[in-house]
Formats: sequence, structure tokens, C-alpha cells
Amino acid sequence: MCRATEVVSTVERVVDMSSPVMSQDELNLIPPLNFAMVDNGIFRSGFPDSANFSFLQTLRLRSIIYLCPEPYPEANNEFLKSNGIKLFQFGIEGYKEPFVNIPQDTIREALKTLLDVRNHPVLIHCKRGKHRTGCLVGCLRKLQRWCLSSIFDEYQRFAAAKARVSDQRFMELFDISSLKHLPMSFSCLKRHVFTAILIVMIIDKAGRFKAKSNVKT
Repeated sequence: MCRATEVVSTVERVVDMSSPVMSQDELNLIPPLNFAMVDNGIFRSGFPDSANFSFLQTLRLRSIIYLCPEPYPEANNEFLKSNGIKLFQFGIEGYKEPFVNIPQDTIREALKTLLDVRNHPVLIHCKRGKHRTGCLVGCLRKLQRWCLSSIFDEYQRFAAAKARVSDQRFMELFDISSLKHLPMSFSCLKRHVFTAILIVMIIDKAGRFKAKSNVKT
């Protein structure tokens, strides 16, 4: 079952992208654990906390797909409220092998929400952005006609030493036949892609600046 909540924000924030000069706030942007871009208007990560809120604001999110059964923290709910972001919660228990039980129906409903461009830009997250998030993204890749080896490679990049054979088996056996009728054209505005690229550049430049500072000291 999915629970959706939405609070519309009356505040609009305009960012001038024309200036190459980066402020201290931009240099302090901190992405959530395991953050990455999945596709145009689709992002993934681990559980964001207050240190990540400024970063998430740059993505202009319309919605978040949350894959854990626990209630969403109050601070995160306040962030959603102040930014007019809708929360879709699909509670999947975080079992460990060999007791992993990922419900296909829940993943299928989450995919329907994910494929609806009216919800884009959207962030998918669980606790660490590895297993539950990895399975949902892997099932999306099946719909995008990725081969299994590429799906598993992407999953393993995020799960690393915590990769689960049961997760990969789930993705392999997941039935996408009932979802093939859904539109797959992600028609998000290009500015979201530009924003993501700019953010990566900012983080990279900040990292190199800190490394240089450490060498000097």
C-alpha cells in the first residue's frame, strides 16, 4: 500500500545560473549517501538528513518515493511541506539474507508512481540507497530493456560488499508484462539535467579545493 502526502508551497525560489562565481552555500552542498542520477528527472540516494536539504532544493523535486515502513521523520516532513514535495511511501521491510522477501506488488506500484512524469523530478530512497532502492531501479532498467548483466553491474556499484544474490534473483524474475503499456518517455525539462551536472561540478571543485588546502597545511 502506498501513502501519499502533499503540501503545496507558496514560495518560489529563483536561481540565477548565469554567474560562474560560487558562493559559500554552494560549496557546502552535501548530497545524501549514495546519491546519483538515474534518468532525466529521476534520482536515487540513501536516507537524506537535514545536512542534505540545501542540496535537495537544487533538484526542484516534486516528489519522493520512500521505500521503508518506518514513519517519515518530522524534520523531513517539514522540509517536504516547505518545498511543496509529495511523499509516496511504499513500506518494504529491510530483511537480511536468507529471509529477504520483496513484495512484487509493492515494487510494481512504486514503478507506476516512478513512471508518471507528473511526479518528476523524483528522488527514490530507502535507508542506505542500496538494496530496496537498487531493486526498484533494477526493475525500472528491465522496463528500459537493459540486459541483466548491466542491471546487476549498476546494482553492485551501489551495494558493493553488501550485494545480495536474493536481490539480483528478484530483479531477474520480476515480471514487467503488466507495466509495458505505461509510457517510458521521461519528458522532464532539460534544466534538471543541467542542474545535476552543475551540482556534480560544484562538489568536485569543492573536493579539489579542500584537498589542496590540506596539502598546504
